[in-house]
Amino acid sequence: MKTFLDCLPCMMDQALRAGRMATDDERIIKKLLDTVGAMMKDIPMENTPPETGEIIYRKVREITGVTDPYKEIKKANIEEALSLYPELKKNVEESDNSLLTAIRMAIAGNVIDLGVNKKFNLVEDVQKILKQDFAILDFDKFEKQLKIADSVLYLGDNAGESVFDKILIEELNKPVTYVVREIPVINDVTEEDAIASGINEVAEIISSGTTAPAVILSLCNNEFIERFNNSKLIISKGQGNYEGLSNVKQPVFFLLKAKCFVIANELNVEENDIVLKGINV
Repeated sequence: MKTFLDCLPCMMDQALRAGRMATDDERIIKKLLDTVGAMMKDIPMENTPPETGEIIYRKVREITGVTDPYKEIKKANIEEALSLYPELKKNVEESDNSLLTAIRMAIAGNVIDLGVNKKFNLVEDVQKILKQDFAILDFDKFEKQLKIADSVLYLGDNAGESVFDKILIEELNKPVTYVVREIPVINDVTEEDAIASGINEVAEIISSGTTAPAVILSLCNNEFIERFNNSKLIISKGQGNYEGLSNVKQPVFFLLKAKCFVIANELNVEENDIVLKGINV
């Protein structure tokens, strides 16, 4: 997915919020905004938004000297999600279709996104999404692809959301490889976050190698690329991964909530709609 003009002010806003998470020194934050602002005129619009995001968050680390400004928030999000896990798990087990309900759960966790400037109430948003109609629901295709796949490559998105991913992984009944970011970027899930969420109990954890806030194949390591190219079922969580992978040739199912109108327009849905969209299946 290319970058749209509406993405540019969002990128500046992300730089400001990340800067404020990293430091309260106004001079450092101003330097960060000056640097990112000067970059804007040279951003290739044909690039995906996460490719630009990689540059912005690299500048956040370089200028503030803080490698993981969202560390404490991620920890709190994981703890809150884990406190909900028993009830959410019970909802899945008691539902008429446990796999579809687990997919809903995984998408519900996608509200934990600090890259978009939206507040969320985890308990309320989860309950709403469990009753919400899908704008796109390729569930039959998903079930069919799951049957023929020997294993599943699961691309994680945010910390805290990873607890919800665990619920879906437990319903897949296939070996799963869970993919995390190489280094901390926004509140995206790293190996440390995935282990804190209990993912290591249900899946193998690997890094994609990317330092961007999404899977960008040109930035990924060889191990991940090999698994990606050979996978018969890839689950991709969140908007960033959709932005980075919407044009690939592999069988991918995107699970997300459309949290901005750019993504909603790209998917031909409404803002705040929930989506299970398969491509190349």
